[in-house]
Amino acid sequence: MSAQEKAKAMAEKTKGKIKEGAGRTVGNESKEAEGRADQAKGDLRGAKEKAKDAFRD
Repeated sequence: MSAQEKAKAMAEKTKGKIKEGAGRTVGNESKEAEGRADQAKGDLRGAKEKAKDAFRD
């Protein structure tokens, strides 16, 4: 996994966790859902990069 893509995946997951926590704190369910979606995007980005690495080797 390239370092840049790994950093993007981690940033996406972190952004999602923050957004989800903020939504939960203020009782905003849509913001909480957006946070979970951002975390899922980060997970998918990381999985995609791992798959690309597996085929390179």
